[in-house]
This record gives sequence, C-alpha cells and structure tokens, in this order.
Amino acid sequence: MPKAKKQIEDDFLPQHGRKAHQQMKAYLVLDYLMKHTDEQHHTTPYEIAAYLSDYGIEAQYKSVKSDIDEINYVLYMMEQGCSIDVAIEDLNSGEYEEEKIIQCTENRREYFMNRRLHDITEDDARLLAETVYSAPFLDEKKAKRLVGIASTLVSNHAAERIKHDIPILDRPRTTNTRVYNNVSLINEAMHTGTKAAPHSPEKITFRYQKYCIDNVEKTVDRRGGSLYKVSPYKLLIDEGNYYLRAFDDRSQSMRTYRVDRMKNVSLTGEPRDGEEFYDEADMKTFPRRVFGMWVGERVKVTLLFDNCLLDAAIERLGRRGLEYEIYDEDHFTVSPEVELSDQFFAWLCRFRKLVKILAPEAVAEDFKQYLEDIRSLY
Repeated sequence: MPKAKKQIEDDFLPQHGRKAHQQMKAYLVLDYLMKHTDEQHHTTPYEIAAYLSDYGIEAQYKSVKSDIDEINYVLYMMEQGCSIDVAIEDLNSGEYEEEKIIQCTENRREYFMNRRLHDITEDDARLLAETVYSAPFLDEKKAKRLVGIASTLVSNHAAERIKHDIPILDRPRTTNTRVYNNVSLINEAMHTGTKAAPHSPEKITFRYQKYCIDNVEKTVDRRGGSLYKVSPYKLLIDEGNYYLRAFDDRSQSMRTYRVDRMKNVSLTGEPRDGEEFYDEADMKTFPRRVFGMWVGERVKVTLLFDNCLLDAAIERLGRRGLEYEIYDEDHFTVSPEVELSDQFFAWLCRFRKLVKILAPEAVAEDFKQYLEDIRSLY
C-alpha cells in the first residue's frame, strides 16, 4: 500500500552525512517528472524523494527543490544557447518564468512538466504511434515496441490515453521479424563512410521470398533458393511497404525489391556496380511515376479527368512540374510521366468513366486491350 502523504514527509526530513549516488539524483528527478507529471498532474518534492529512495538515494525536501532549479537552468541554457550564468540570472529575475520547463503550482508546493523536452505534445506522440501501427512492414512485436518508445515522450497519463485510443486495424502485416536488420545491413552496404573512415558502397546477397498455395502461412524461396546479388542504391517506402531500388547482377538492370521479403541479407565486400543506371535526381519523381512499384516503359501521357477527381489526381501524381489545365466546364487535363504497367491501368480503373487517356494513342490502345483481357474472363 502507498504511504500516506504525512508519512512520506516524515521519512524525508533533513539528514546529516554524505549521501550515496548523488550524481544520479538530478537525472532521476527529471525522469520522475517526465513520467508522472504534466499540466493536469502534479507532484511534490516529498513524492520525488520517495521515488529516489527506491534507487537507494536519500534526499531532502530542499535538495529536491534545488535539483529542480538546476534542471531548469541547464535546460534553459541548452535551449537558448547561453551560458549557465545567464540562465541562472534570467530564470531568477522572474521575467522568464514561463520559459521554465518544470513549473510549480500557485501554492508553490507541487511541480509539473510545463512542456516536454523537444516540445513533443500528446497529439505528436499519438500521431507517431498511429503511423507505426499503420505500417504493414513492421511485425506486431516491433510495432508495439515502437509505440512504447513514442509513449515515453509524454507523461504516463497521456501514454495510457494514446495506447487506449489507437485504432487496431485487422490488416495484413509482415511476419518477417528481420526487416529492421535488413534495413540496417542495406544502409551499411550503401554507406560511404566518413573522411576519417571511408567506406566504398558494396553489393549484398539475399534470398527472396514468395507465398506458396500449398501453405499460405509460410513463404518459400524464389529461384529455387539461389542467391540474389545486387548493388543497393535507395531505400524507399510506398503504400506502407519498404522497398530497395538496386542494380541486379543477373539482369544487368535496376530492379525493385520488397525488403520484408528478403532473408539472409549479407554484405559481400564486392564494389557496387550499376552507377551508370542510377540517377539520384530521377529518384525524386520515381514514387509518383511508378504504380505498385512495377517499373515499365517511361511515357508522358495526357489524362482527361472529371473535375471531381482533382484532389485524387494531385495526391497521386503530385503538382510539381505538372500543369493542371481546364478542358471544359466539367473536365481538366494533366500530362504526367508514368511507368506503363498493369498497375497504372488498374489505378485508372478505380475511376471508371471519370478518366480517359487522350494521348498517346498507343497507350490508349494498350489500355483498351487491358480492359478487353479482363472482359474476356466473364
């Protein structure tokens, strides 16, 4: 059972003699305030002292108050980029009371974190947590761990609200628990190092997975388990999945791979190839040109949209470098560069009769054949 408040106060009356582990005290005071307080939840120096005692650290009421003052001085100094003397002078003047990260209540008996370090709000932490849970390339265990880390940026009270409020969606999620390790190894392979310790980007090998109808709970190796050897150039996220853009030794071309489908990723030590095929500037427009990460012939197409699809067109095709022009009272046109694929045609099918390919004629004919192939099944 927790101690009564009066008993806590009696336990932390002034003591004499050298106290142990005093170097840790200020850090633990800040840790307690960050975890247990915010504008709606306050604490007293006695309660903080009780927390310190759990770590074998004896503390007095006045020493905890002194620690709080010193923490405020240091945090103000770091935020303002001033000296500690200026920080002490400013905060003791009374003119910068609102700048204190740790505030005291009107009765000056209780304290709380006025704002979080790095100015993280509860809404910020909730957004981070929801983004983590919406990423299908994270397995369930990793997602929960990252949400836990995001929750440490706010008080325990706010963290409980965040964990309670996050919508848990029943969506497919990777079962590959080594995605993080894959990303780390790929970044290591692409790393150019520093002046003191240069590193030449190198090739990687891996086995690539696919599902098998015999047992959809498990994946099997593509190419009969033979190794893929590629020169990695760019990691990117599209529609919730992690992808690697790399130069493939076997096809001698740039290819795209799902990182969560890679296993046994290893560094080879062999110098990276394919630099003449990779264009960093071109990669900036890659996500909006490519649909479903399927790469095809790069073509400029002119599309006629119904006006009601302006938002949908901008969100998928972007605005930079494109002209959205009025066609008539009910329609507009836009001419993006796209990589032709069935996935691009499938995207157009979402809008049924509200979009039309105006040019080039060859692409319109390919689309008609795509639709005819589907129609022929029924």
